[in-house]
Amino acid sequence: MWTSCTVKVHDCWASTSVTLKRCLRLGVAMAKSKFEYVRDFEADDTCLPQCWVVVRLDGRNFHRFAEKHNFAKPNDSRALHLMNKCAQTVMEELEDIVIAYGQSDEYSFVFRRKSNWFKRRASKFMTHVASQFASSYVFYWKDYFEDQPLLYPPGFDGRVVVYPSNQTLKDYLSWRQADCHINNLYNTVFWALIQQSGLTPVQAKDRLQGTLAADKNEILFSEFKINYNNEPLMYRKGTVLIWQKVDEVTTKEVKLPAEMEGKKMAVTRTRTKPILLHCDIIGDAFWKEHPEILYEDS
Repeated sequence: MWTSCTVKVHDCWASTSVTLKRCLRLGVAMAKSKFEYVRDFEADDTCLPQCWVVVRLDGRNFHRFAEKHNFAKPNDSRALHLMNKCAQTVMEELEDIVIAYGQSDEYSFVFRRKSNWFKRRASKFMTHVASQFASSYVFYWKDYFEDQPLLYPPGFDGRVVVYPSNQTLKDYLSWRQADCHINNLYNTVFWALIQQSGLTPVQAKDRLQGTLAADKNEILFSEFKINYNNEPLMYRKGTVLIWQKVDEVTTKEVKLPAEMEGKKMAVTRTRTKPILLHCDIIGDAFWKEHPEILYEDS
């Protein structure tokens, strides 16, 4: 019996590949090689603990991209809705994001303070968010631009910033929303002067040089009968994404014990998903209404 067993083991070893034989002989030593020293050149990009990690994406060369794809001016609702869809996709894939804010061709994603996602490496935060967002932009393009083919893939650059306190995070988001208001007010007047008054871009720029917000509002109302406060909130305030519980109604076939065939019934299921809001986040009202954003892991 022992002789037979020895022969079988010998035959098995003889038929084993050369590579596998080397692995078996080397054992644990195979996990390292003389080339592994190159890992020492990798920079430590770990984000500070107990801090908010913000990843902000910006469209690369998006002025040219918008012109090539015939975006409406001053705002193209299709493009903004597509950006919002991409942001929702990012949040659904990376559930450590507690809030996101977007306007124009940019989006900011805030990871919770205690997140240990990929050991808090900044490069992982940025590359995962950017790749998911960019691929979603291409994937969902046809859903929002049915008559406009995608001529070339868009590009997005990203940066990672760490904020140490709730107040600095709120100030960051307030800064981005204030930027949305300033830019949108300017663009609304600028394009009204071009599209309705027939000015050239240079003339419109000269007309607005040195004007304040009150001056721009006056031009809109007196010359074009546009009350800026009545413009869509998505244009004026941007878009906020937060997690909320929602009820989803689906149709499901249910078989009862006494029946041979099933009946289709509406089934309501509650799930948490990223919800779009167009509201003010500079004041305290938003944060009092949604305290879980800042204190969900306190």
